[in-house]
Amino acid sequence: MSPRIRGLRTCRAWLKARPQAADAALAVLLLLVGLPQLFLQDLSADLAGHYAPVDVRQTVLVVVVTMAIAFRRDRPMTVLTVVLAGELALTVWDYVPAIPDAAAFLVAVYSVAAHRALAHSALGGVLALIVFNVMFAVLPGVGGGAMALLTNNALVVGVWVLGRNLRLRRAYFAELEDRAARLERARGTDARAARIEERSRIARELHDVVAHHVSVMTVQAGAARRIIDRNPAGAREAMSTIEEVGRTALSEMRRIVGVLRTDRDAESAGRELAPQPGLGDLGELLDHVRETGLAVQLWIDGEARTLSPGVDVAAFRLIQEALTNTLKHAGPQARAWVRLHYTDDDLTVEIEDDGRGTTTIVADAGDNPGHGLVGMYERVALYGGELRIGPRVGGGFGVRARFPLEA
Repeated sequence: MSPRIRGLRTCRAWLKARPQAADAALAVLLLLVGLPQLFLQDLSADLAGHYAPVDVRQTVLVVVVTMAIAFRRDRPMTVLTVVLAGELALTVWDYVPAIPDAAAFLVAVYSVAAHRALAHSALGGVLALIVFNVMFAVLPGVGGGAMALLTNNALVVGVWVLGRNLRLRRAYFAELEDRAARLERARGTDARAARIEERSRIARELHDVVAHHVSVMTVQAGAARRIIDRNPAGAREAMSTIEEVGRTALSEMRRIVGVLRTDRDAESAGRELAPQPGLGDLGELLDHVRETGLAVQLWIDGEARTLSPGVDVAAFRLIQEALTNTLKHAGPQARAWVRLHYTDDDLTVEIEDDGRGTTTIVADAGDNPGHGLVGMYERVALYGGELRIGPRVGGGFGVRARFPLEA
């Protein structure tokens, strides 16, 4: 592409992005072409006697009328009024017609038709026809009679009709674009609904896969337990079947759940691949909390027991959520205590603080607790435990959960 063509395209894009600057450039171009012609034209002897000589007043009027079209898109009716007033003044003072003001008249008629509704544009068109015919009647030295009058009126009407057609065309294309945008949004909504439906189907499929394979593994394990003494070879075969079915189940679960894992960034994907935390990571959690300025103490009563992975994760998440709420609501001077009490039958987890703001968690939530509290209830209920949440005696807030170890 040549530098000239590239420059023209750049200039065109710049003017398209700045319509008022483009209209001002058009007005300046009309003046540059018309004003020299106005001063240099040589009128015949007959016409010279009818027109006043070119002077400063005419020049100023022509400049004002022509430059008014710089605002034709934003204020077309105002521009048309200014142009018609200037044309009438030039006619009344017997000034010779000039190219800039005549072109500005047609541009103003076009603009009011192209940028205003039908009522305003029709009013502007009728007003322009009236003023034009008055000017044509009183303008000295105009010949041609009725044919010239008909031709000039047809020109004005044609310019107005052109403006209306372009306005209707723009409205038509705008409606098409709006309709296309609505269809695109509807298509996106349908696609989301289809994805949700498909994920529900996948979840049902996952349930069927897991239920089937786990049932097979349970039956095989029971058979192996019954025959392991009298038929070790059969027991080993059953265990091999359990291993094979377990691997198949894991493979199916990875494949199906992988479909549900979308819109993840690398960091979240890395977190999902990390081991789940447990009470063995409680010291690290408390260290992080202490770094924020909250004083936290830990007590462990009883002999620590090996917990099932689910209870281990649930207890850790419960403590994490409770301490997070303390950081948010208890205030800067608050202290917190974490207690783990092991017995032969259950594990009791208590998290308390002496803050003054945490009571708003329950008081403000009412019947609609936040996601954190809902998550606590769900985790504890999942393992058959009990959870109590509320203000503690002496101020502050407390969370107490009991997990049956048989779960």
